[in-house]
Amino acid sequence: MPVVMPIFGTRPEAIKMAPIVTALQESPHFDCFVTVTGQHREMLDQVNEIFGIVPDHDLNILKQGQSLSAIMTRTIDGLDMLFATNKPDVVVVQGDTTTSTAGAIAAFYHGIPVVHVEAGLRSGNLFSPFPEEANRKITSQIASLHLAPTSVSKANLLAEGVNAADIVVTGNSVIDALLTTVGKDIPFTDPQLEELAASGRKILLVTTHRRENQGDAMRGVGRALARIADAEPELVIVLPAHKNPVVREAVLPAIEGKPNVVVTEPLAYGEFTRMLALAHIVLTDSGGVQEEAPSLGKPVLVMRDNTERPEAVDAGTVTLIGTDEERIVKEVDRLLHDQYHFDSMANAVNPYGDGKASERTVAAVAHLLNLGDRISEFGQ
Repeated sequence: MPVVMPIFGTRPEAIKMAPIVTALQESPHFDCFVTVTGQHREMLDQVNEIFGIVPDHDLNILKQGQSLSAIMTRTIDGLDMLFATNKPDVVVVQGDTTTSTAGAIAAFYHGIPVVHVEAGLRSGNLFSPFPEEANRKITSQIASLHLAPTSVSKANLLAEGVNAADIVVTGNSVIDALLTTVGKDIPFTDPQLEELAASGRKILLVTTHRRENQGDAMRGVGRALARIADAEPELVIVLPAHKNPVVREAVLPAIEGKPNVVVTEPLAYGEFTRMLALAHIVLTDSGGVQEEAPSLGKPVLVMRDNTERPEAVDAGTVTLIGTDEERIVKEVDRLLHDQYHFDSMANAVNPYGDGKASERTVAAVAHLLNLGDRISEFGQ
C-alpha cells in the first residue's frame, strides 16, 4: 500500500495532527509511518501519549537555545537521510512551524508530494506572527494538496494563484482533538488546580509565548496581570508558564507572590483542555487557543495586533487587544463586569470546525493517490 508520512515536531502540531494520524492508521488505503522531529520534546511526547501515537521515526533535533536556522537545517538534514532509505509516497505537514516548512522542503527535494494541513492562513504581515507567516507562505509554494480549515483560508490561497482543484476545505482538526479530549475530565497533576476546580471561582486562563511579544511587550503583560490580580481578589489567574526562560523572566516577576495567581508548568494537553473548559475568560497570544476556546463558549482576548485567524474575530468570540498594558486591564475588566458584552462573546458560533476534519483529510489524501473520492467540504 502507499506510504503516508505525517511529520510534526511541536505540541500545537501534535494536537492537530493526532486525530489525522489516528484516521490514517485506521484507513484501509495506506500504511502510515509517523515521523517526529522533537522541535518540542516533553510537550510533544505528552500529546503523543494522550492520543496513543508511537512515532516510527524520531529525529530528536532539540538542543538548548538553538536558533531557528539550526532547527531548519537539523530537520532537513535528518529528513534527507530518512528519505534516502524510507521514501514515502506522500508527506503530510501541519501549519506554520519550522518543522512543517523544513519537512515540506526536504520532501520537495526528494520529489515527494506534500499535503499541507491548515493551509491558507494569512495575517498579511510577513513579520507577524514571526516566523509563522513566512513559514506558511513558503509551504504553500511547495504543497501539492492544500487542506484549508475555512473558506477564508481557501480564498487566501486562490488569491495567491493556487489551483482551486488542489484545495479542500476540511475544517480544523484541532476541533476533532478537543471534542475527543475535553469530556474525559482528566485529573490535574498540580493539586492547586484540583482545589481550584472544586472551588467554583472564576478563572482567567492566560497563555503567552509568541516570539514577537518577547521583551518589553511581555513585561507589560506581566504588569497587567498584576494589576488585574490586585483589582479582582475573587478572580484566580492561571498561567501555565512556557518553558522558554525569556518568557518566564519577562512575565513572572510582576506576579510573583500574588495570592490569586497560580503559575504552573505547561499543562499536558488533556489537563489544558479541562482548564479551558473551567475558565471564565481566556487571555492568550496562541493561535490554537483562538480556535479551541470558542468551541467551549469562552470569550478570548488575543494579545496580538493581527491574526491569521480572522473568522472568530468576525464572529465576535475573539477580540484583538494587542499587548498594551492599559488595554489588557480594560478589556478583562469589561468582560468581568459587563454581562451583555460577556454573553455576546461567549455565545458566538465557532467558525473553525465540526469535528470531521480528519475524515475529510483522509478522503482528500486518498483522492490525491487515486484511491478514493473526496467527501463534502466543511461548510457545505
